[in-house]
Amino acid sequence: MLVGLPPVVSPATRLLLLGSFPGQASLRAGQYYAHPRNQFWPLLSALLGEDLTALDYPLRLERLRQRGLGLWDVYAACEREGSLDSAIRQPRPNDLAALVAGLPALRGIAHNGSESARSMRVTGALGVPVWRLPSTSPAHASWSFERKRDAWADALTACQVIP
Repeated sequence: MLVGLPPVVSPATRLLLLGSFPGQASLRAGQYYAHPRNQFWPLLSALLGEDLTALDYPLRLERLRQRGLGLWDVYAACEREGSLDSAIRQPRPNDLAALVAGLPALRGIAHNGSESARSMRVTGALGVPVWRLPSTSPAHASWSFERKRDAWADALTACQVIP
């Protein structure tokens, strides 16, 4: 059984970004979105106007917290060969309700990709708007970077992370 990463949040978190479960590169590094072809960090860099990819990982997380962004995954643990969401077996969900209860400034939740979005029935009952965003995974190449950026911008704007 593989075990995921802890949440990255603060009392100022306005938008919680939820992935499904870290890929092999992320688990090895102990870092969210560590695969070099994942567009998560370049996408947020474009939206926030700061090159997060140039920063050390702890500073990236600090910048996200300062901007009101939080990170976590819908699954706490699972069995999986490789990194594809389609290979996830026996997933154990994270306690999203407990996390959200401790985020007084939360204005929304955004699911990064379709596997994460399977939990929208859970997040939809937590009292804040919920978005299903296109995946930043290199396996999801059907959308251009610009199209993904525009979709993500809607959620970040609505939660006052960006103007």
